[in-house]
Amino acid sequence: MRLLSDTWLLFKSYLLSTLRQPVWIIVALFTPICYLLLFGPLLEKMLPVTSPGSNALTIFTPGMLVMLGMFGSLFVGFSIIADLRAGVVERLRVTPVTRLAPLLGRALRDALILMVQCVLLIVVAYLMGLKADLGGVILSLILVVPMGIALASFSYALGLLLKSEDAIAPLLNILTTPLLLLSGILLPLTLAPDWLQGAAKISPFYYVVNATRSLFTGDFSDSAVWIGFGLVVVLAALCVYWAASVFRRATA
Repeated sequence: MRLLSDTWLLFKSYLLSTLRQPVWIIVALFTPICYLLLFGPLLEKMLPVTSPGSNALTIFTPGMLVMLGMFGSLFVGFSIIADLRAGVVERLRVTPVTRLAPLLGRALRDALILMVQCVLLIVVAYLMGLKADLGGVILSLILVVPMGIALASFSYALGLLLKSEDAIAPLLNILTTPLLLLSGILLPLTLAPDWLQGAAKISPFYYVVNATRSLFTGDFSDSAVWIGFGLVVVLAALCVYWAASVFRRATA
């Protein structure tokens, strides 16, 4: 109970701090919305859309959700470096707060913001003519939450370990570029050669994108859906566990 109350207290504090500068919530949407507006229309005559009542945006928008989740969550580690430099983490050492609460409070705040951003992105996609199953869209939003928690936890742990923006920025860029390209966020990798389809299976986000696309088309029985959900839950558990151990050492 103490962990829950401490996490809730810090979650509200972090959320209020973010809401004082809401412009950053919108700024993170700039890149995926640009892709929707400027790249999405090019796909109408390129993508083979086989599901009745769907269109190219039904295939493209799920990739943008995953892209938003990656960029919105993987780079939050910069804030923990600023807190380290300002002595915030040091001050946590002398408080009675549960050592895991700062991590959970931050990660839950980031997951909530990601959810809001994804809703806004989907609204823009609907205004552009998106045709998607409403239940599948809702389940896709639920799928994004553990992915955001996993990536945010991973980023915070890296920030505490590296303690430098100059170190974490290039490392995250090296990680995100191949993962994004191998996830098939822009085009389905069924259009790719066999060797690229095989390489894509090493990226966990490949399965998340496939799951989200199946949900958008209303194909709930597709095995990709259950693989995607299972994978993000396991990934979230592993990342939170690792980040929690790093947080405990940092605040011990």
